[in-house]
Amino acid sequence: MVAYNNSLEFAKEKDSKDPLKSYREKFHIPVINGIETIYFTGNSLGLQPTSTKSYIDAELEAWKNWGVEGHFEAKKPWFAYHEFLTEKAAKIVGAKPIEVVVTHSLTTNLHLLMVSFYRPAGKRNKIICEKKAFPSDQYALETQARFHGFDPADVIVEVGPREGEHLIREEDVLATIAEVGDELAMVMIGGVNYYSGQLFDMESITKAGHAVGAKVGFDLAHAAGNVKLKLNEWGVDFAAWCSYKYLNSSPGGVSGLFVHERHANDKTLPRFAGWWGHDKETRFLMEPGFNPIAGAEGWQLSNAPVLGMAAHLASLDIFDEVGMDALIEKRTDLTNYLEYLVNDLSDRKGEQCSFEIITPKDPAKRGAQLSILAHGMGKSLFDAITKLGVIADWREPNVIRIAPVPLYNSYEDCYRFCEALEKAIN
Repeated sequence: MVAYNNSLEFAKEKDSKDPLKSYREKFHIPVINGIETIYFTGNSLGLQPTSTKSYIDAELEAWKNWGVEGHFEAKKPWFAYHEFLTEKAAKIVGAKPIEVVVTHSLTTNLHLLMVSFYRPAGKRNKIICEKKAFPSDQYALETQARFHGFDPADVIVEVGPREGEHLIREEDVLATIAEVGDELAMVMIGGVNYYSGQLFDMESITKAGHAVGAKVGFDLAHAAGNVKLKLNEWGVDFAAWCSYKYLNSSPGGVSGLFVHERHANDKTLPRFAGWWGHDKETRFLMEPGFNPIAGAEGWQLSNAPVLGMAAHLASLDIFDEVGMDALIEKRTDLTNYLEYLVNDLSDRKGEQCSFEIITPKDPAKRGAQLSILAHGMGKSLFDAITKLGVIADWREPNVIRIAPVPLYNSYEDCYRFCEALEKAIN
């Protein structure tokens, strides 16, 4: 057990020994009202790498100099631009390159994947998801059900926390899968729950879903770049993730999608097609009859949004340099330290305030995010820490979400966050 200390000196000493400390300088830390912020919202929008501008500028320059010929004459030809991202993105999610493509946006990709993997037939029409999933996932599932002619209330089965609890017990997820059994068509769960920060055992959920004949997919918006993923090894059928949270790739940036290699050459899978998913060798012949590229690339619709992908590539190059193992090692210690500080503050203040961290205590069951339930306190507390330079996230009725991101957050950030929290209380 690591012995932590609630002092600025301790935090600075930790930072001085941090092997990733130099990466903070590779990001723009927002300065608001003359104050360098304590930025703890990488789980909503990651910070901009200092290299992003040069990556985008290179493509703007190519556009200026080449016009349409940039598709083939640019230093990184736009025709194949998404391919520059594939291998790096695949490493982050534990996949083979054939299983990954970067394209479109997150919910668009989830819909495209569910066209292929939510195939209700007869009594096998149910969907299992977690209760209090991110609203976009809820809406996507509801409308997929309606698209197939079902009332969402009849086919969507939500698994939620037990009465008086904040987290979903994994045994309840597995039990529900077994109970729905041969009526289950698809499991689609957020790999890390956006509200609580709970990391689900995706391997066990996948095995359980497959055991009853269902397809299994995950929304990895809060998992990609945050936790260790092994999508190929776990046998997950499909997954999608955004690039703008832990992957620091611009507001509303491009999305990644995963399709397991066992589906790579299955041209019978129904899908909504577009020309960029068509066989590359014959794409420009403009002939009728869709012939999908093998693997995840076959789910592409339109040609690459190059400027957004350039921003993503700037960040992926940093991830490729650092590696997920090193990031996770620091993330675990940084989050543990922040948890210690919040609990210490709550203990010291006693009846004056009460904070309850509803994110799992086990570091193996969470990523960087901590969700703090502020008992007896409203949004005025959140507004007060914002004025003190903390950029965090508020969720009704009284939860503050914070995420110490290992690439650019420091131990001193953790200390100063709790210092601001104490000032706000006082």
